[in-house]
Order: sequence, then structure tokens, then C-alpha cells
Amino acid sequence: MTSDRILSWHTNPSKPRYTPPPGAVDAHCHVFGPMAQFPFSPKAKYLPQDAGPDKLFALRDFLGFERNVIVQASCHGTDNAATLDAIAKSKGKARGVAVVDPAISEADLNALHEGGIRGIRFNFLKRLVDDAPKDKFLEVARRLPKGWHVVIYFEADILEELRPFMDAIPVPLVIDHMGRPDVRQGPDGADMKAFRAFLDSRDDIWFKATCPDRLDAIKEGGAGDPWNAFAAAVAPLVADYQDRVLWGTDWPHPNMDTEIPDDGHLVDMIPRIAPTVDLQRKLLIDNPMRLYWPEEL
Repeated sequence: MTSDRILSWHTNPSKPRYTPPPGAVDAHCHVFGPMAQFPFSPKAKYLPQDAGPDKLFALRDFLGFERNVIVQASCHGTDNAATLDAIAKSKGKARGVAVVDPAISEADLNALHEGGIRGIRFNFLKRLVDDAPKDKFLEVARRLPKGWHVVIYFEADILEELRPFMDAIPVPLVIDHMGRPDVRQGPDGADMKAFRAFLDSRDDIWFKATCPDRLDAIKEGGAGDPWNAFAAAVAPLVADYQDRVLWGTDWPHPNMDTEIPDDGHLVDMIPRIAPTVDLQRKLLIDNPMRLYWPEEL
């Protein structure tokens, strides 16, 4: 490893006080490399240290989860080999979300499906991607294998700009990190109201109630761990849209090297945003299973 490679995850996370129910799914995480086997994209905006499947699955077991949904990280571009390798090594306990060239062939989409991929991700964060061609994204979204969905990552200030594009996508949508609202505004703030209006526009829009470490970070003007503003803003959203919400650690926390979260503390956020056993089951089991392992239901 070279000194310019980023370490963005806690090397000794605490054991959560909260125990997830049997069968719980960490529905948003990533793998980085290993670089010697799976080189990073030449267009990557960050160069992380290796965080491969062995580390991911060890953390899964330590935190008390049984399955993972591995989302292709932007540092690997459209080469999904590292994600597919991790899924293959999971013994059926992982599924994935790919990032693809919009010109991808039917045969290659079907190969991704066979490898455990169940969706594709469109990233609109300018600091992570140079180009986000909506017309080409829309075209590939119309060619996805049966049962797939589209994951979209954007920041709250472009929600309205993206609405026509997202409205035209003919498969279910999953919104990463709720579209990054300003949680300091509270549950009735402008960002959360706009996101609720978006959720109300279609009944097949899902979201991830994730990343208090990003949305309530000190460097973003938040208070940091224990992320009280996040808990206050997000709990009502989870309660009101409880059949369309997912949860994940976001390990290994891309680009969080200056404010690395304790994964045990992230897990302890679950009962704060989903305080009942029924809500926790929907968040951690029922909802992710419907999207990623429907054949097992």
C-alpha cells in the first residue's frame, strides 16, 4: 500500500448495543479491490486502501447481520469484477448493484444477473463522476433484466432538476441516502418535504435511511456522532414509508477518512429510526428481501 491511498473505515469498531434480528441485511455496502487483483478506474476520484470481501464479511458477522447488498463503488468505474467476486465468495449471502456503460449488451446484462446483480446505479455527484448522460441512462434503464431496479445517488439541491428524468424510468427506483437532505432542517424542513413529495409521486420509489455520518457530519455543519439531528429528521420518514425503506452501513465509507464513523454506533442508530420490532423487521429483512431475494419469500 502506498501512503496516498485512503483509509476510510474504523479499524476497531465497537460491538453494537443493538442486536439485529436473525436474517438482517446490510443493504448498502461496498468493496475496494484488492487493487492487485481488481485495479481501480483511471477516472477514480479517490484511491482507497484494500477493503475486500474477507473484511466485509467479517464485519457483517461482527455486527450481527446475515446478508449484504454490495453496491459498486465509483472508484471501480464500470468494471464490476470486484463486486462480482465478493458476491461469488458470499455463499449466497450477497447480491449486488452494478455501474454499467449505458451501451452494455443484453448478454452482458444477463451475465451480471447470473452473477447476483439486481440493479444498476446512476451517480449524479459531480465530485465523484465527470459525466452523467441522462438520455443514455434512460435507454439502458429500459433494457434491464426482469426484476431489476435503478439506484440513484444525488444531492438534495438537484432533486427537482432530476424529477423528469426519474419520472421516466420504467422500473422501481432506490434513492441512496434519501437524496442527501439537510437533516439539520428537521423532519419538516424543506429538503425532507421535497423528498416526501417525490416519494408520494410513485409507489415504487424506495430509499435508504443511511449515512448519519455523512448527513450529520461535523464537517458538514452537523453535530457528529451520535447524530441526533439525523435521528430526529429520519425516524418520521421511516415510520411513514415503512414498506419502502432500506438500511445499510455504507462500509467502507468512501471519502469519510477525515470523520471515520464507528460501525457499531451506526448499527445503534437502527432502533432510533425504527423503534418497534415490526419496523426493524421491515427495514432489515422484509424490504431488502423483496428487492434482492424475492425467490426466497
